[in-house]
Amino acid sequence: MKIGDLARRTGLSTHTIRYYERIGLLPYASRASSQQREYDASILVWIEFLGRLKTTGMPIRDKLRYARLRERGPETQLDRRILLEEHRAKVRTHIAELQACLAVLDTKIAGYAGSDMVEKNDDAATERRKRAVREGLARPLRD
Repeated sequence: MKIGDLARRTGLSTHTIRYYERIGLLPYASRASSQQREYDASILVWIEFLGRLKTTGMPIRDKLRYARLRERGPETQLDRRILLEEHRAKVRTHIAELQACLAVLDTKIAGYAGSDMVEKNDDAATERRKRAVREGLARPLRD
């Protein structure tokens, strides 16, 4: 597939694809007789994996390290696993931090929802009091 097709299928820009190729994150594409890049569909899985690593915050230097290890073949499986395990530990720590932040946000939101309820209850009580005064069932409050 041509670079434009790859860009459409992956959501990456053609500039990003060329950059990834230049720095070694993607293997160099073969060239058609027209000198246009030709990518094999198998690259889609690799690009999806790179996207997951990006989403989880893996630095580009670690992605490059992983790509170089992958390129060297099966004898690097242990090194790749260790790299991914270290990254997974960082991701889990980050998730725990985000969950703690989410709990704080939830508490704050619940507090505001509670104050809204108090205000709504106060407004309703005021309206009931005014109605009772109008109907002669209560005396007006004096300041």
